[in-house]
Amino acid sequence: MASLRKWLFAGLLTVLPVAITVWVLQWIIATLDQTLLILPERWQPDRLLGFHLPGLGVLLALGILLVVGAVASNFAGRKLLAWSDRLFGRIPVVRSIYSGVKQVSDTLFSENGNAFRTAVLVQWPRPDVWTIGFVTGAPGGDVVNHLLGDWLSVYVPTTPNPTGGYFVMLRRSECIELRMSVDEALRYVISMGVVVPAKTASTLVK
Repeated sequence: MASLRKWLFAGLLTVLPVAITVWVLQWIIATLDQTLLILPERWQPDRLLGFHLPGLGVLLALGILLVVGAVASNFAGRKLLAWSDRLFGRIPVVRSIYSGVKQVSDTLFSENGNAFRTAVLVQWPRPDVWTIGFVTGAPGGDVVNHLLGDWLSVYVPTTPNPTGGYFVMLRRSECIELRMSVDEALRYVISMGVVVPAKTASTLVK
């Protein structure tokens, strides 16, 4: 029985990551394939080919993103984006949602953004209990008028789902910068400490 249990767990550890990866990829492809519905019926790949070919929606979505990015990068595109920002900013309810999402996306995906660039070790949720957080910047607005000294804005993710977490402001001296990439730190968090990064040396943030 002990051998059977050992083989069962070994099989689960081997099959489960592969199965979940395949399922996630299938879900992403199936979701992006819905973008094909924006094409006229006579241009639908299923109609032209006579059968369904998975993944064409992914190519279409990437093409749309490239075209939109190219347009948004020139002078006319920037003017159009500024006009659309003003338009959405005048619509009640919509403006609060749009502005919040835009600020977060600009922070995360902008080439000049600094979000999630540094992993730090912090004491959370109480002293002598340590966890990994990610520096998102420095406190701003009226907040800085009430904080004395040098502070950092830190996002503390939850485990194993890092999309949920806490935004906290900590003294820079209380944050230990980790010599690991953000990807390594995220894997460490998601795996609940099972996947240990190769390099764990750390230094105080300067």
